[in-house]
Amino acid sequence: MASHTGPPLVVPPLVVPLLVVPPLVMPPLVVPPLVMPPLVVPPLVVPPLVMPPLVVPPLVMPPSGHAPLWPCLLWSCPLWSCPPLVMPPSGHASSGPAPSGPAPSGRAHSGRASSGRASSGRAPSGPAPSGPAPSGRAPSGRASSGPAPSVLPPLVLPPLVLPPLVVPPLVVPPLEIPLFLGSPLAEPHKVPALRGHHPEASMRRFLQALLLLCSLGEGHPGPACSLQSWDMDSFSQPGDVLIGGVFVIHSGFVFPRPTFQEMPQPASCKDFQTRYYRDFLGLIFAIDEVNHSPDLLPNITLGFRLYDSCMSELRATGGALTVMSEMRNPAPGYDCHEHSHVVGIVGELFSALSLPIARVLGVLHVPQISHGSTLSALSNKINFPSFLRTVPSNMFQNTALTRLVGLFGWTYVGMLVVDNDVGEQGGQVIRAGIEKAGSCVAFLEKIHLSYSMAQIQRVVDVIRKSSVNVIVLHSPEVHVKVLLDSLYDEEVTHKVFICSASFALIPGIFTRKAWKVLNGTIGLIPSTGAMPGFEEFLGSLHPSRYNKYPLIRALWEKAFSCRWPGGEIQGNKTDPAVFLPLCTGEEDLGGLVPSLFEMKDLSYTYHAYLAVFAYAQALHSLLLCQAPTEKSHYGTCGDARDTQPWQVLNYVKRTPFRPNTGEPIAFNADGDIPAAYEIVNVQILNGSFNLVKVGRFDPEAGDSILLDISSIRWNERFSQVPPSMCSTNCRPGSWKAPRRGQPICCYDCIPCPLGDITNTTDAAECFTCPRDQWPNEEQNMCVPKVIEFLSYQEPLGIFLAVTVIIFFLITLSILFIFMKYRGTPIIKATNRELSFILLVSLTLCFLCCLIFIGSPSPMTCPLRQTLFMVVFSISISSVLAKTIMVIVAFKATKMHSPLRKWLGPKIPRTVVALCTTAQVGICGAWLLLSPPFPQVNAEIEKHKLIRECHEGQSLFFYVTLGFMGFLAMVSFFAAFLARNLPGSYNEAKLITFSMLVFCSVWVSFIPAHLSTKGKYTVSVQIFAILASSAGLLACIFLPKCYIVLLRPDRNSRGRLTSGASRQHIGHMVQEPPITSNR
Repeated sequence: MASHTGPPLVVPPLVVPLLVVPPLVMPPLVVPPLVMPPLVVPPLVVPPLVMPPLVVPPLVMPPSGHAPLWPCLLWSCPLWSCPPLVMPPSGHASSGPAPSGPAPSGRAHSGRASSGRASSGRAPSGPAPSGPAPSGRAPSGRASSGPAPSVLPPLVLPPLVLPPLVVPPLVVPPLEIPLFLGSPLAEPHKVPALRGHHPEASMRRFLQALLLLCSLGEGHPGPACSLQSWDMDSFSQPGDVLIGGVFVIHSGFVFPRPTFQEMPQPASCKDFQTRYYRDFLGLIFAIDEVNHSPDLLPNITLGFRLYDSCMSELRATGGALTVMSEMRNPAPGYDCHEHSHVVGIVGELFSALSLPIARVLGVLHVPQISHGSTLSALSNKINFPSFLRTVPSNMFQNTALTRLVGLFGWTYVGMLVVDNDVGEQGGQVIRAGIEKAGSCVAFLEKIHLSYSMAQIQRVVDVIRKSSVNVIVLHSPEVHVKVLLDSLYDEEVTHKVFICSASFALIPGIFTRKAWKVLNGTIGLIPSTGAMPGFEEFLGSLHPSRYNKYPLIRALWEKAFSCRWPGGEIQGNKTDPAVFLPLCTGEEDLGGLVPSLFEMKDLSYTYHAYLAVFAYAQALHSLLLCQAPTEKSHYGTCGDARDTQPWQVLNYVKRTPFRPNTGEPIAFNADGDIPAAYEIVNVQILNGSFNLVKVGRFDPEAGDSILLDISSIRWNERFSQVPPSMCSTNCRPGSWKAPRRGQPICCYDCIPCPLGDITNTTDAAECFTCPRDQWPNEEQNMCVPKVIEFLSYQEPLGIFLAVTVIIFFLITLSILFIFMKYRGTPIIKATNRELSFILLVSLTLCFLCCLIFIGSPSPMTCPLRQTLFMVVFSISISSVLAKTIMVIVAFKATKMHSPLRKWLGPKIPRTVVALCTTAQVGICGAWLLLSPPFPQVNAEIEKHKLIRECHEGQSLFFYVTLGFMGFLAMVSFFAAFLARNLPGSYNEAKLITFSMLVFCSVWVSFIPAHLSTKGKYTVSVQIFAILASSAGLLACIFLPKCYIVLLRPDRNSRGRLTSGASRQHIGHMVQEPPITSNR
């Protein structure tokens, strides 16, 4: 090729993407704004590129055996169109042969690529020009003073259209490329020649590498770089500003089974739901209202780009990413248009679908307004900074459910929650609230639409076997559809469901069998407002405007039970869809709108409607430079196309909004709106599904529940509020004893122990009455204790008093007889003085019993024991003296016996005086040191107050009693020794028997006294006194009275002396003379 001169090759600044290509050795390269990954070249579709004039820097070309530089340029490989190429002057002309190959056939035209292309698409295949390398410096806009430059003829590279190319990873040899940074140059740079290389040769090699790159591109069928396509149907309407949306329209999806031989296919949607489609249309209706409003966003048109998630988290996330990238290939944070029109997203309906979207959009600072996600965790602005919602947080819903359970008195309920993180967290919060309120949960089962029939049957068995009548349901409705049908098949239709706000009571989504199970259900729905014109908007829908309103054909098929011609029919030949009539488009939708779209409950549709107005008002304030608060200003004023999502996020958080009707609404710091719920009741009447409002819960008005219980209709089993408890209520007077191993609400009712009461139903424990009170018979209240003592008004007191009087009279009678017949031999023979003392003491003993009867007092208590002990000691000492006199009288019959001097009244008087004095001393010490006193004893009998005499120091009581026992035992042994004396004069046998009775009574008295309490202790002592005194009276005096009164023939000296010597008798009856009245 002949040499040609020409101007230097001028190239505007190039922005080279940063590549990390091992083992490529490059100088530091700072190329904003892209940081390219290590060079593993993915498929790339290379568009045409027009190459402008270039200033070629010095290059260090790789050795001839290495691969060229083309992979480094492949990322943005356009079609090239080169202007005439003028090599810088060199010292020698090129001497090598001209490159061979066809001449290029195209040229650049006004900045556009020509339609022609090179015939081969490759670099010239001839040898490179030979000759010495050029030397010198490139001129700066004028000819050099050195040798004439080599001038190449103009080289025009035709536009090259590279077909799709799949390029395997290449190892690029070391290449040294100078870095050009900064602003565009005002004039061409002067490029110095490299040592050992001429600029002409360097340029030639650069062009060879470039042509080789383009020729390689033709040989590969795939694109050099591309993202995987995301196959999702979108529904869009153009506008100056777009609102994205991810909605549930189909309630299910199917994932094809992967074969691992081809790329997995995306999930397909199924089960079109009119009720969900209504939310979708509500957003479109709101956008139309904004676009027709003269006051809101004037001269700006809102558009939308919407996707159907089909209840799939994968599709929901993919739809959100696709909306934000505005291309079919979703790339997080990637804006593939010059101006982004999408300013925010509306959706999702369910919390489980909103969570992954909120995490991604939070990173990108893109606002998301949900119209149905209630999970309280979404209020955490640290984890979800760009999430907002037009429905209340379920924190308030949990409070409402807990209060409903308590309001109806349900203490034992079951729970069903959706089997995901949202259901797990929400279920635990609701369960904790129910248990904190005093109720308990019998079971907590999980459910999901992906469950197999075996798993669903297990849940059905748990519900059927449980005794609970109420089940709290915290799950989206789509997950429970199959379960409700299975409950109907198992005839489990008597349970009452209490549904959270996440369970939308949508009649169209359930079968008639499920209606039967849901009859009587109580549910919560977020409060809604009016949507004027929405019903007319729905009535105007028609398939002729299919492009404007997507899925209208699916709606038409469901509304009129028809199918469109040419539509794909799923199933086999027996599928009922085969026999459906064809849709004509002439059907009238207007009359079906109220029932088809369930217009009685606009929940969630209204909240999607609110979300659009929240965006519209935020955009309006942003574009008009109206700061949301007085002290803040966000964003810039100007073209709506320059609006960024983060600017809209700042405004939408702080700008109050209102629909066409209603009060202004504003998001709080957590991105929530004020909470309010309607309480509804499902009533199936005459085969129709009715949702009746029966109450309201407004946390802003004091957390109170307003409920009209009379308006609630329960299911067929219950005509009033159904009970739901594990155990019946424990009546007052009993307490709840939990059953081991069962929930706390399963318990047994145990009566309160003696002395304790409960005055409430289902008391957890009993409490003790005050000391002076006692429970009544029902043990539900404390009443004053009865004060008890041995009184004259009660039968026992009367009986004892009468008995005392009778024995007192008997004793007086005997005393009278002895006084009257004191001169008779039989009376003389008994030692009249001792007999009179004994009879008087016995009379006083009987009278002492009366002191024990009646209310104890400070006067009677000291006299009771002490007076009795002293008097009774006189009686026992008299008996002892009589026994001693009998023994002495018979022992002194011998002549010159020393006992004869003891005969007479001196000994008996001494014995009686000494014994009585000893007992009086003991009793005196008792009264001085620890006298008895009256007290009220509440410990003896829990239900009574015993008024008694406290004995003081009990030692004195037992000492005095022991002293009497000692006297009795001495008398008993003495009488026992004299038992063989002559019978008529001998009282020893009678004394022995009387002492035996006395000892038996008082020995029995001690255990009886210790084992009895209260008034019966006093009765035992009175009985002991009466028995022992009566024994003495009967054994000693009645035989003599019998002789005196009934057998006077025996009351003679001769009769008494028969069987004994007169001398003996004379000594025995020797007494002081007593004058007889006869």
